[in-house]
Amino acid sequence: MLALREIERRLGVADRLAGCLKDPRAPERVEHGLAEIIRFRMLMIAAGYQDGNDADALRRDPMFKLALDRLPSGDELCSQPTISRLENLPDVRTLLRLGRGLIDQYCASFRQVPKRIVLDVDDTFDRVHGEQQLRLFNAYHDDYGFQPIVVFDGEGRFVTALLRPGKRPGGGEIRGFLRRIVGAIRATWPRVEILLRADSHYTAPEVLDWCRANRVDWVLGLAPNAVLRRHVEALEKTTAERFKAAPARGKLRRFKEFHDAAQSWSRVERIIARIEAGPQGTDTRFIVTNLQGGRPKKLYQGLYCARGQAENHIKAWKNHLAADRTSCHQAEANQFRLFLHAGAYWLLWSLRRLMPKRSAWRVMQFDTFRLRLLKIAARVVELKTQIKIHLPSSAPDQAIFHLTLDRLPRLVI
Repeated sequence: MLALREIERRLGVADRLAGCLKDPRAPERVEHGLAEIIRFRMLMIAAGYQDGNDADALRRDPMFKLALDRLPSGDELCSQPTISRLENLPDVRTLLRLGRGLIDQYCASFRQVPKRIVLDVDDTFDRVHGEQQLRLFNAYHDDYGFQPIVVFDGEGRFVTALLRPGKRPGGGEIRGFLRRIVGAIRATWPRVEILLRADSHYTAPEVLDWCRANRVDWVLGLAPNAVLRRHVEALEKTTAERFKAAPARGKLRRFKEFHDAAQSWSRVERIIARIEAGPQGTDTRFIVTNLQGGRPKKLYQGLYCARGQAENHIKAWKNHLAADRTSCHQAEANQFRLFLHAGAYWLLWSLRRLMPKRSAWRVMQFDTFRLRLLKIAARVVELKTQIKIHLPSSAPDQAIFHLTLDRLPRLVI
C-alpha cells in the first residue's frame, strides 16, 4: 500500500481529479478532503476492495491510514456514506472537466513530447442488475447493460472512458468523441501525430472524413461484404489449393492490397485483405487505412493486430479492477466511477512498469500482480518516534519487492 501511495504521490491523480470538483461542504466542518477521499477510493480499488462498503472496515486499517498520511492510532478514514456522497457529487460539466483532467494525466505521464501516439479505441459490454439510467437491452448479449467506450494508447496507458447505453455507437457519436479526445491531446501537443486503431464498427464515413480533415491517421477493421470478396475470390481459391497441397506446414496466410469505397464513403480508400487457409477452411479479414507506405503484411500483422493488446488492458480495468461496478442509479455517478477505476489502473500500471523489461512481472495480469506483491501480511508497530512495519521473512518474492522499493524514487513511466 505504501508503494502504491508513493506512486500516486508522484502521479498526482487524486489531486488532479479533486481539482475538477467543487466542494459544497462548509469548510470549517470538513474532516476528509476531496483528494483524500478519492485517494482512499483508488487505493481500495487497486488493492482489490471494489465495494465502497469495504471502507467501513478499512477506514481503521493501519496500512491504509499510513498510506493516507495518518498514524495507525490517529483518526479514522472516511466511511462508505462519505464515498457515496462523493460519487454522486459531479454533474455533467464537472464530468467534462474530469475527463479533460484524465487526458491531462495521460499527457503528463510522458517525460518527453512523443512524435507519434497510437490510440486504441474499443467498447465493452457492462451488465447491470438494476434500473440505472442509460441502461439498454443488448440483443447480442441478451441482457441489459451499458457499452462504454474505452481508450488506451499503444503502450497501455489509460486515456479515457465514456459511459453510454448498451448499443453499438454510431458514426456521429464516435466523431464527437474523437473530436474531444484529439482536441484535448493537441491542446498540450499541437504537432503530435496520432494513429487511430479500432475494429470494424468504428469505420463510419463520418469518422473517416473527420480523421482526414484533422490529421489523424487510421488503421481500422472493415466488415466483409460481397463487393470486397470479389476482389479476393481468386486469391482465396489459390490459397486453399496451396494449403491442401502442403497441409503439414500449418495455416497459410496471404495478403492483397486494392482500393475501393463503400457507397457512403466520400472517396476510395486503401484496403488490405488477409486470406488464411487452414484445416477449418478459408478465413478472410479486411482493414482500411490512409497510410501510404508499408507492405500489406506488415500493416496487418505488425500494426493492426497489435490492437489486440487493448483487449488485455480492458480486461485488467474491467475484470481485475472491477470497473463494471456501475451500480449507482444516476449516470453521472457511474461515469465518475469509471474515472475512479481509471485512476486505480494508473497506479497498478505504473507500479508494473517499474519491473524489469524482460521479466514476467512486466506483463503479469493485475490480479496476479496484486496477489504476489501487494497482498503481503505485515505487522505494524507504532512507537513514540517511529513506526515499524514487519514483513514476513519467508515471503517468496522478496527480491522483486526490494527492487520495487529501490526504483520508486526514480519512477519513470
